[in-house]
Amino acid sequence: MTYVRGSALKTMPDIVKKYFEEDGLNKWLNSLSEETYQIFSKKVQVKNWYPLKSGLLEPTMKFCILFYNWDLKGAWEMGRHSADFGLKKIHKIFLRIGSPHFLIKKASEILPSYYNPSTIKIVELQEKLAIFEVSEFPDLNKIIEYRIAGWMERALEISGCKDVNVKILESSEEGKAYSKIQTTWE
Repeated sequence: MTYVRGSALKTMPDIVKKYFEEDGLNKWLNSLSEETYQIFSKKVQVKNWYPLKSGLLEPTMKFCILFYNWDLKGAWEMGRHSADFGLKKIHKIFLRIGSPHFLIKKASEILPSYYNPSTIKIVELQEKLAIFEVSEFPDLNKIIEYRIAGWMERALEISGCKDVNVKILESSEEGKAYSKIQTTWE
């Protein structure tokens, strides 16, 4: 079973309320299964681990269905919002210490702090390009890939990069046991 850290979940109700107000939040909460509703009806604890399927996959998919007409752009936006929270509050030391390359090199520590089990490795790193491989992640799917890609995009923006472009080059949806994600920036 795969687990997700509460810090990745904590921002979910916030983004729903920010963009879709209290009515949207209630609509989203009421769309959730009982198990998932129980997670979000209480205060999500940032240090706790939650089941990935009920803690992240279902609520992210409901967000995409309700507010993005089934488009996974909603998962991408949730990833971006999570980066704002994670990098400005929990992992802010990574932004203070260094460059985008420093943050990229720390990705192998950051991803497993959100998803267990999971690994991420840099397969290529150039001056303004990085390619990552996400693996050892039993429940990896397109929703997670979009969240991670959105997180990466926002993380690079926060670290000072301009014109950030993130692409999923190879997907677990293609039957692979990994995902390959490319980031470029100016």
